[in-house]
Amino acid sequence: MAPVLFHLGPVGISGSMIVMVVVAAALIAFAQIATRSATLIPTGLQNFAEWVIESLYNFLGDILGAKLVKATFWFFASLFLFILALNWFGLLPGVGTIGRGVGESALDLHITEPFLRGANADLNLPVALSLLFFGLWIFWAVRYNGPVGVIKHIFGSKADFPGIVGFLMAIVFVAVGVLELISILIRPIALSFRLYGNVYGGEVMIDSMMNLANSPFLKWIAPTPFYFYELLVGLVQALVFCLLCSVFTAMMCRHDEEGGSH
Repeated sequence: MAPVLFHLGPVGISGSMIVMVVVAAALIAFAQIATRSATLIPTGLQNFAEWVIESLYNFLGDILGAKLVKATFWFFASLFLFILALNWFGLLPGVGTIGRGVGESALDLHITEPFLRGANADLNLPVALSLLFFGLWIFWAVRYNGPVGVIKHIFGSKADFPGIVGFLMAIVFVAVGVLELISILIRPIALSFRLYGNVYGGEVMIDSMMNLANSPFLKWIAPTPFYFYELLVGLVQALVFCLLCSVFTAMMCRHDEEGGSH
């Protein structure tokens, strides 16, 4: 986890928190600038912003369905863009490489307290995003199924069998429901560590490549190919996180359209 740089009252501020605020402010500023002079025929930044939003809407619409995507798109689109921007911002020169450290010389300096730190490489943010999704998932599940419907979805029999067969199958589906409940509770943990592990692993890989080089020039050249790889990883991880969250939501809430219950 990122070390605390200073305190604002009782709140400790870390480099990852600063990055999170900067990225959030940049996304808000971009949205404001892109839509400030919106026209019927978009051009420039408005055209790019509408292309991104429309592409995401169509992608999520295929997963969530026309009804559910209207209610949840605001969250999933924000989640994807926020994670993607954080992942790419963490690759900028100076993030994680400027700060307080130890070493006998500048070449041997090891940064222990970076002023800026990739936010998703700090476990706190992936956990917060996962818990936020889990809370919204519960809200959407109850909203679209009702409390009884949620229980039936998890523990209820998925087929209608007569007599003793139906009773035995009910026991089986209750047991399956217990496993499903455990799976639901594990999802925030899995989402958190999947995002954190991949982003943090990328940081370690780039840092290791820099440390393999002896000359100051090679320290910056050696990891360059891996930056392009991490650009792809940052996109994929943002997409995977958003995709899994939307699939989990569709599995619980999309029952009113053809194929949604599957």
